[in-house]
Amino acid sequence: MVSTRLPGTFRLVYLVWNALMNVTTQAEQVGVFRNAAAHLEPGGRFVVEVVLPQVRRLPPGEAGRVFTLTKDHVAIETFDDLVGQVTWSHHWMQVEGRLVRHSAPYRYVWPSELELMGQLAGLRLRDRWEDWHRGRFTSTSEQQIAVFEKPGD
Repeated sequence: MVSTRLPGTFRLVYLVWNALMNVTTQAEQVGVFRNAAAHLEPGGRFVVEVVLPQVRRLPPGEAGRVFTLTKDHVAIETFDDLVGQVTWSHHWMQVEGRLVRHSAPYRYVWPSELELMGQLAGLRLRDRWEDWHRGRFTSTSEQQIAVFEKPGD
């Protein structure tokens, strides 16, 4: 996402289901935006879907929260680096009769930061919604779908 180049330009580039958060430094996330912009034709769109950090849900002194609790799946999000905005997602799942554990780091992005990344890449924020039904984005939204546009020549 940061540096892979494809020949040609496109009308649409997209990163959905928190894919941007798999890039765990701010500089690399800016690189993703710049790379996406380089792949867009004038007037093209870059669509990004990411969850919003749920830091406000943490009681004082707590480092994490359970976000999934079912018979076959327990998932905990820990906020390990508030300065670097890195959280870890820990999952324990029942798979074919055995317990499987998976953990991975993610870097969350604040709405204003996402917009600035677009600006640094020469893109302008065209729309921002809280869901794929184009619900109004507010301070209580738990995710954002941001649509950036590359200016025309």
